[in-house]
Amino acid sequence: MQPDSDSSSELIYGLNDRPKPLAALLAALQHVLASFVGIITPPLVIGSTLGLTAHLPYLISMALMVSGVGTFIQARRPFGIGAGMICLQGTSFAFLGAVLSAGFLVKQRGGSPEDILAMVFGVCFFGALVQIVLSRFIGQLRRVVTPLVTGIVITLIGISLIKVGITDLGGGFNAPDFGAPGNLALGVFVLLTIILLNRSNTPWIRLSAIIVGLLLGSLAAWFSGKLIPQPLPDLPLVSFPTPFKFGFSFDWTAFLPVALIYLISTIETVGDLTANCMLARQPISGPSYISRLRGGVLGDGVSCMIAATFSAFPNTTFAQNNGVIQLTGVASRYVGLYIGVILFCLGLFPLIGAVLQQIPKPVLGGATLVMFGAVAAAGVRILAQSPLDRRSMLIIATSFGVGLGIAAQPNLLHLLPKLVQNLFDSAITSGGLTAIFLCLLLPEGKTAAAKSPAPLNKIEQA
Repeated sequence: MQPDSDSSSELIYGLNDRPKPLAALLAALQHVLASFVGIITPPLVIGSTLGLTAHLPYLISMALMVSGVGTFIQARRPFGIGAGMICLQGTSFAFLGAVLSAGFLVKQRGGSPEDILAMVFGVCFFGALVQIVLSRFIGQLRRVVTPLVTGIVITLIGISLIKVGITDLGGGFNAPDFGAPGNLALGVFVLLTIILLNRSNTPWIRLSAIIVGLLLGSLAAWFSGKLIPQPLPDLPLVSFPTPFKFGFSFDWTAFLPVALIYLISTIETVGDLTANCMLARQPISGPSYISRLRGGVLGDGVSCMIAATFSAFPNTTFAQNNGVIQLTGVASRYVGLYIGVILFCLGLFPLIGAVLQQIPKPVLGGATLVMFGAVAAAGVRILAQSPLDRRSMLIIATSFGVGLGIAAQPNLLHLLPKLVQNLFDSAITSGGLTAIFLCLLLPEGKTAAAKSPAPLNKIEQA
């Protein structure tokens, strides 16, 4: 089928064009290549940090499988669920801090790995309801959670996660050889490789920078003796999803930080969908635009609920896939159906996860350090595009002061009720709630309101 007649010359296939199967498959594979590492890295980080090694192959399989289902729903848009565009769903980095906090809460109580997963997926399941409800109030929500608040929270998310990346680069939590020169050399090698490849003028090299960095880092670890391939565990050839495989539990102290991140994730998704509409030559105002936003955010929420049901961490619409649309000139939503099927098929084979979990911590840390730093940098970019008047600077300074201050000195709250401690000992929640409170408390000047930017593209995930 020929492209839409009203499509820009930059688009080879418009939103509703049907590319031939081979063209659609090739475009879909590029999207999968751009997102694959981003989908599997959060389960790897969470699993290794919380001691869930035995369950990692299954968690990675479910992450890929659920990403495929969510992407298919976004493209197909059944019953108005989804944006009807290429909105690749992948495991969200934004939730790492809140998920790790919930996991450590259970771990401190003496819970088993299964108890940790039951709690994490329980609070994430109910958290998805927050996003589903918010999808009905997109217009009002964007007046409360402004780009200023979003920029503050995203910056705090990145800063909080950098600790995880640098710890892995040194060898991992409680590693007997933590900080060994060999570990640091591996991590820095991966870091420099990714930086150099990202400086290339060739789009394909930039898209594959993280994959190449991990591959070269793993090879270097193998030659240096840091990576000793282990026999693959006795896993079934095909992994079938099981609802609530690890049980189901709930705790308000673990839920509230997760609910706040769902709120922020909703705002980020609005920005990403707006950018997607622009690339696909669709309206960015009016009823059809609002309908796409509502359907897209609802699709995110439904995808997250499916994820929690089938043992995958919360999903979000990946921003970097907008770059693939721009590079390929293919905006056809039918390509999203191909992407969904490919990701689902990859998730069927748990041996993929078993191989990936053998990546040494320093290698993984070198890559995640770039990713988490990119999250913080994206937050700074959003802040830089906001009108930085006296009011904004006061809100930024106070939010960063409260969030980073409490994170640096968690004993500050040890005499307060446990609920307060667990809610505010995270830089993300304490700083984010401070930003929302101050934005509501301090009225915005008319001049600043007139200069407020349009919805911003969301964080660039690896």
